[in-house]
Amino acid sequence: MNETDDFHPLTATRKILRSVATGALATLEPEGGAPYGSLVTVATDFDGAPILLLSDLALHTRNLKVDGRVGLLLEEHNPFEPLQGARLSLNGTIERTENADARRRFLARHDDARGFADFADFSLYRLTPGRGHLVADFGRINDLSGSDLLIDTSAAASLTDSEEGIVAHMNEDHRDALALYATRLVAMPGICDQTAPLPDGWTMTGCDPLGIDLRSDDGRHTARLDFEEAVTDAMEMCATLVALAKKARLK
Repeated sequence: MNETDDFHPLTATRKILRSVATGALATLEPEGGAPYGSLVTVATDFDGAPILLLSDLALHTRNLKVDGRVGLLLEEHNPFEPLQGARLSLNGTIERTENADARRRFLARHDDARGFADFADFSLYRLTPGRGHLVADFGRINDLSGSDLLIDTSAAASLTDSEEGIVAHMNEDHRDALALYATRLVAMPGICDQTAPLPDGWTMTGCDPLGIDLRSDDGRHTARLDFEEAVTDAMEMCATLVALAKKARLK
């Protein structure tokens, strides 16, 4: 990957993965292998892998149970210039997961899914990327390997164990800081010149070594705040969040 000027393909790609809440899923029909596209809601696992909550009744779920090869298109929605928003096309394999942390992360991102997530026909699926294709702008087109798309969490086992408590603490005691992160430190895709009013209420839906994920309380916006340096444990995360709050207050 050739990273020039202030554009970093890997950073842009991971930001789309972490911040986009809906996407177009492509599966293969068992008879004839024709592609079938459908709209799905998306969250991410701790390492950045897409997580989807799918119903056994849906055609796309019946398709992927026969052939686990899938595609997923994610875009930074820009209602004013639809083709100007960055978009990421993934291909890879998808399989069912029973991981409790992945489930918690998905429901934190999609609170409305709590009403049906426990239905017998719904299951959580994890997509393991094989390749990514980023289109960020004219001349900014990059291919990325699956290993590039996910972050190495091997040194962050302590943070993995602490994530649920960190998220709960921030949402219960530091909602003012979350609002500052979202409204002062994050560039919001699809909001021209940052002039449109943003909600005051924000919730943290997840944290990982490279940043935090946020959702507005009205459900209309999601945001990703990347760190300048990776963190690996709860103490480093706390120090980073305090420093970011101070930075936001100065803006």
